[in-house]
Amino acid sequence: MTDLPAVARRFLRYVQFDTQSSVDSHTYPSTAKQRALLESLLEELVGLGLEDARMDQYGYVTATLPSNVRHKVHVVGLIAHVDTSPDVSGAGVNALVHADYDGKPIRLNDKVLTSELAPRLQEHIGHTIITGDGSTLLGADDKSGIAEIMTCLEVLKANPSIPHGELKIAFTPDEEVGNGTKFFDVRKFGADYAYTVDGGPAGEIDNETFSANSAVVTFTGVNVHPGLAKDKLASAIKAAALFVDLLPHQMSPEETDGKQGYLHPTSVAGSVEAVTLNLILRDFEESQLKAQQAVLEDIKKVVVLAFPKVQIAMSIEESYRNLRSVLDKYPFVVDNAVEAIRRCGLQPSLKAIRGGTDGSRLSYMGLPTPNLFTGGNLAHSYYEWVCIEDMEKAVQTLCHLVQIWVEKSQ
Repeated sequence: MTDLPAVARRFLRYVQFDTQSSVDSHTYPSTAKQRALLESLLEELVGLGLEDARMDQYGYVTATLPSNVRHKVHVVGLIAHVDTSPDVSGAGVNALVHADYDGKPIRLNDKVLTSELAPRLQEHIGHTIITGDGSTLLGADDKSGIAEIMTCLEVLKANPSIPHGELKIAFTPDEEVGNGTKFFDVRKFGADYAYTVDGGPAGEIDNETFSANSAVVTFTGVNVHPGLAKDKLASAIKAAALFVDLLPHQMSPEETDGKQGYLHPTSVAGSVEAVTLNLILRDFEESQLKAQQAVLEDIKKVVVLAFPKVQIAMSIEESYRNLRSVLDKYPFVVDNAVEAIRRCGLQPSLKAIRGGTDGSRLSYMGLPTPNLFTGGNLAHSYYEWVCIEDMEKAVQTLCHLVQIWVEKSQ
């Protein structure tokens, strides 16, 4: 593997760390194993000469690359997350390098990565593709972003003639479980603007995300011996089942696309006596989240009538908001990224993603933060893959980006 570019060698090293986060944990990070990669990244930053590199009590690894120009330039942050999705195992990743890809299906043991599943594969004939072996995810989300930021730093350190302002670096845990910014101190981080490097195909900039709420519905029934249940038993399970059954099918994620939002039950647990149902509400427009909440309230009323002995309570919390509302106030942040991508010979593409990023929350915490591509594809699945040439383009984009911030400040 010594003939591979530095960004790919780093990536292949990082994916050996099992950093899967957990939705059921009450610790931070949610899994202790994330710290192993964070500690390794801290050592690497110190090795690159970033003397203020540190890890705080929450596991956030941060560092500063000082400016090498004399005039004042906005401080820019580059951010990526270390954890991988709870949906698919990230332990024992066996990364496979497919050099000079020929356009044919890629066999991953008992699975096959095809162009039907991944149409973008056909754009990479002759390139080098990295996949897992089909038994785990690969970890390109977001270890490719980490590798690209680190390689950018290496390039800048080795080439002091490349002008750049002060750069702030952060590697965070628990993004995949919605807690990547839970304890992130924006003021202490010290950046004026930032970019998460956590996107998808080459050339894409995520400048718009869903707005998101979460709902918890609890059903408290009456449990007695079924042999004595006549006119006494009230099943929380059946009440919860009716609630789920009444969710509008046309508002489900499997029936929506593009700018359409959705209501989605994510988990249910309990017994006859008590059931907890978790749902997520998603839409690009905050007004539509209120409409979705009204749908849940109407369903609750129907279930209460059908099961009068079952007590039903519902709570709704804000998760994150569409980052475009913030970015529209600072158009130059996205414009600079567009120009950086063009300088790499790629066609920039602004994308509204049907999900969220750490940048969604960071933007509302006072740090406008769009999301840049990494080259990763089919994240959170056994079929995840990344193209090495796209990873190199991501590094070039970051190097151009920091120069553009200098140019625009003059």
